[in-house]
Amino acid sequence: MAPHNPKPEPTERKRSAELSPDIVEHIGALRRYARALVGNRADADDLVQECLARVLAQMRAWREVRDLRAYLFTTLHNVFVDNGRRRKTAGIEVPIEDASARLVMPATQTIRLEVRDMMTALGQLPRDQREVVLLVGMEGMSYIEASQVLGVPIGTVMSRLSRGREALRQLTTHGRTNRLRVVK
Repeated sequence: MAPHNPKPEPTERKRSAELSPDIVEHIGALRRYARALVGNRADADDLVQECLARVLAQMRAWREVRDLRAYLFTTLHNVFVDNGRRRKTAGIEVPIEDASARLVMPATQTIRLEVRDMMTALGQLPRDQREVVLLVGMEGMSYIEASQVLGVPIGTVMSRLSRGREALRQLTTHGRTNRLRVVK
């Protein structure tokens, strides 16, 4: 078995020497086209580099090219399309450090059940208590504002709110709460 000769054959070296200035002449245009395709200077430079690597790797099987510029642009476009296909099939790479926080999410079932129970309990309140609880508790209105909206005295608002909150507490906890003792 003959040892592999890493040096290019004389005809190959001659073609490479003749072709290099011609290729260099088109690098600026290739970079502009690549930049327009990918929109990013670093990615465009990578695209041009990969294109030139393909062209130079094919020099061994080089056939006469009539229009070197068209050949280079075609190769660049093909590299761009190939990279796009690779990205599409490969999916998105996310560093595990960034993804670990999103891998574990708190369960939302309990919150949903509590909201459902609260809505059911609100529906069971008498209308006058429900109105005050919603205006003060949900809308954040002051007692004065709620009394103006409902057209009742502030004392009535406070009384209905107190009774409504207590009724909600009983309905949502099914009467399992300990009542606080009044300390004198």
